[in-house]
Amino acid sequence: MRKIGLIGGMSWLSTRTYYEHINRLVQARRGNGASAPLLIESLDFSELVRLSSAEDWARAAEILAASAQRLEVAGATAILIGANSMHKVYDQVASAVSVPVIHIAECVGDRVKVDGRKKVALLGTRNVMLESFYRQRFIARNIELLPPEMAFVDTVDRIIYDELLLGKATRQAERELKTIITNLEQDGAEAVVLGCTELEMVVDVDANVLPIYGCTRIHAEAAAEWILGG
Repeated sequence: MRKIGLIGGMSWLSTRTYYEHINRLVQARRGNGASAPLLIESLDFSELVRLSSAEDWARAAEILAASAQRLEVAGATAILIGANSMHKVYDQVASAVSVPVIHIAECVGDRVKVDGRKKVALLGTRNVMLESFYRQRFIARNIELLPPEMAFVDTVDRIIYDELLLGKATRQAERELKTIITNLEQDGAEAVVLGCTELEMVVDVDANVLPIYGCTRIHAEAAAEWILGG
């Protein structure tokens, strides 16, 4: 089987989720004794949290590109960046290696398009909601992404950084996310894309007022398909 190299550690909770999803998917296809061939480099999230300046992002690009190169040298046949936000530097990472780097927004965009959704909303950190890498790839697939409402951006960003990344999942956060999703439905969204792994801690992907696309699950499915040669 092919081998995935996962750039993780952003946060370690996300890395654990990727590891579990990919292994469960491979096991389901190949039998109870199977596990996924994975190489994981867990980076120090404290060096990559709440980046803002161009210098910060240039440094992040160097860190992730070097990580991808190490994973390729170690035998990875494709690379995953285990964080939505770090796809801002996807181009720099992809150009640093000769193996494919599987882009999370392309995987999600393909799934949304197959399902026939034409207008969706994106929830994630401030960086993910305000940057263009999701919007560009959705537009290329004729999918409209609702413009971010700053009140929602502030609330979701606070919940992610102040609670979820610390492993806290409160009922208050669940209520706040449910209210936001209800408002997005009223704004015309046909579905919601969870652009942050940890949001699944407070949003029920399988039971909500709108269809929910869990980006980590979809990204992990693409990784499992790659491993299995699909």
